[in-house]
Amino acid sequence: MRFGIGIPQFYSDGDFDGEAFRRYLLRAEELGFESGWTQEQVLGTSSQLSALETMTWAAACTQRLRLGCAVFVSTLHSPVHLAKSLATLDQMSRGRLEIGLGHGGKRPFGPFRVDPERYIAQFTEGIALLKALWTDERVTFDGEFWQLENAGMQPKPFQKPYPPIWMGGRVEAALRRGVRLGTGFFGAGSSPTARFAEQVTTVRRLVTENGGDAAAYPIAKRVYVLVDDDAGRARRRMDDALASIYGARIPAIEAAGVAGPPADCARAVQEVLDAGAELVLFTCVGDPAEQMERLAAEVIPQLEPSRA
Repeated sequence: MRFGIGIPQFYSDGDFDGEAFRRYLLRAEELGFESGWTQEQVLGTSSQLSALETMTWAAACTQRLRLGCAVFVSTLHSPVHLAKSLATLDQMSRGRLEIGLGHGGKRPFGPFRVDPERYIAQFTEGIALLKALWTDERVTFDGEFWQLENAGMQPKPFQKPYPPIWMGGRVEAALRRGVRLGTGFFGAGSSPTARFAEQVTTVRRLVTENGGDAAAYPIAKRVYVLVDDDAGRARRRMDDALASIYGARIPAIEAAGVAGPPADCARAVQEVLDAGAELVLFTCVGDPAEQMERLAAEVIPQLEPSRA
């Protein structure tokens, strides 16, 4: 069992407290969390710091904590710039980087010059270019969207051939693409556990069909969590938070949120582990520092390795 924790990113203009941020990350290491995770939103109404810069600050604050983003919407980036930035961060952190990649779905892409009819093709081509820049001494790339001629990029990532690449997906076509392009499956926080279990079964089948070892293929899931001794209050707060994140009250997404007293939360997280998750990323609703302490003291000690 491995556990990650969300890195605080939501700050109003002028409210970022660097010392409190550092204390939170050091405490996460002390409590035994394996990794800290950001998320990416470039445009939107929420007051959210950039994922890459937040991870870089976090790397400077810590020694052991692995650092990830779930996910970079890579279609919104130049693959060349993203490859350079991520390789640099992996070097600076001495190989502690985890990379989640997603295409962001079909949405208005005008500010980023992405063709909404070709975004999947642009996504997959971008990943191919990232990998080439991370592994080849010289890159000649003649793609539909990007072209390079005998270009080099140094230094390469600290991790060889490159950091872990996590990808998600809901339908089989997306899961198949993730198995082909990524190195691990990351279930969405909006997926109820039963749906996640189905996705894990599909992913493992696809890994085997591709000649891989399904037992060795990493599986993770984001879990929205709120530990609160008042079960009714916890559920109301969780449902309100998920409605704010996803823009509407959606029963299936509400069912994915874990909220209530510690024993109730532990039972729900155990179901996620039993469904196949080896890494659980806790995305806390409520005060991040308080929730992290309660998870470490009252929820995680009740958990056992997968009983499936």
